[in-house]
This record gives sequence, structure tokens and C-alpha cells, in this order.
Amino acid sequence: MTYHYYGDKNADIVLIQPVGDHDLPEIENEVAEIKKLTSVDFQLIAVKVDDWNDELSPWNAPAVFGNEGEDTLAEILTLCSDKSKDYYIGGYSLAGLFALWAAFQTEKFSGVAAASPSVWFPDFVGYMKENKMKSDAVYLSLGDREEHTKNQTMAAVGDNIRALHTALTRRGADCTLEWNAGGHFKDADLRTARAFAWIMEGKP
Repeated sequence: MTYHYYGDKNADIVLIQPVGDHDLPEIENEVAEIKKLTSVDFQLIAVKVDDWNDELSPWNAPAVFGNEGEDTLAEILTLCSDKSKDYYIGGYSLAGLFALWAAFQTEKFSGVAAASPSVWFPDFVGYMKENKMKSDAVYLSLGDREEHTKNQTMAAVGDNIRALHTALTRRGADCTLEWNAGGHFKDADLRTARAFAWIMEGKP
């Protein structure tokens, strides 16, 4: 795992985003977009994982949680040792799912930015209903074409994100669900930027 740092290293707000090789070329554009959307100073730490599926999957579907995701979270938490700062976790696709799962594990994160998260993941909705979200602010988004796929497993993403939004709202979380035009692979950097901006300032 390697770290890439962006923004103001002295900022009180730290954004943590798991990324893969495919994300890194877009991170600078994402950071620039966050700066357009909010006046809040921040640092973004992009945590590059080596094996996207193994290191970010909350568990080996459909079995119980595996060690890979636990190890990734443990390493990320070493970045959150300064108690004077506020930490937010977020990401796109499987990284968005990981961010949601991480916020069920620890109270360290003040908010979760889950842009087009892979909530089609087997048993995730059931896990969410049986456990407590430990972050107060949660941003969810999905492309309006993502649930319209022939893959029955992935087609569940629409119903699952609606169920997640409803459950979190009923439990008192400050949670929003934004629908974006297009499929899963459109404007990932811009969608993630909006997600982080919302949890930083509470605005879409």
C-alpha cells in the first residue's frame, strides 16, 4: 500500500480515499473540483491498494468477513492518529463500499463519501441492517443507468442503495442520496468530489 498526498497538509480536515492504479490519473482533477465546491481547507490522502478486490472487499462473498479488508482498514487508521483533525473516508465503486463498511467498524470517521458504491455486494444490505453506522454524515450516489443491467447481481444496486438510504435516515444519520446521469463509469472523479464536498459542508 502506498500513499499519495494532495491539498493542505496542515488542514484540520483529512479526506482518505482508497484508490487503484486506474484512479490515480484523475485524483488531481478530483481535488481541484472539491476546491471549487467548498471553501474548506483539506488534505486528501489517496491510499493505493495493490489488489483492488482482495483489499477492499468487506468479506469473501457470501461468507463472513475476510482478513484482507480488516488489514486495509487497520493500515488506514494509522493515518488518523492526530486527534486535532477530522477524518472523512470515501471512494468510488468498491472503494465506496469499503468506506461504508469501514464506518460500521469505527467511530474515527466524521463522514462517509460513497460515490456509486458497490452495494450490490452479496449480503451487504443484511449486514447494514444488523449493525450500527458509526458516522453521522453519509453521502450516497448512483448513476441512473447502473441498475439497468442484465447482470442480476449488479442490478440489485438500485434497490439496495434505496434501502440503505432509508435505513440510515430512519436511524438519524444525516444521509443524502444523489442520482447522477449515466452509467457506472461516467465522471467518477466529479462524482467523488461532490461526495466529499457534501460531507465536508453538508451541501449537494
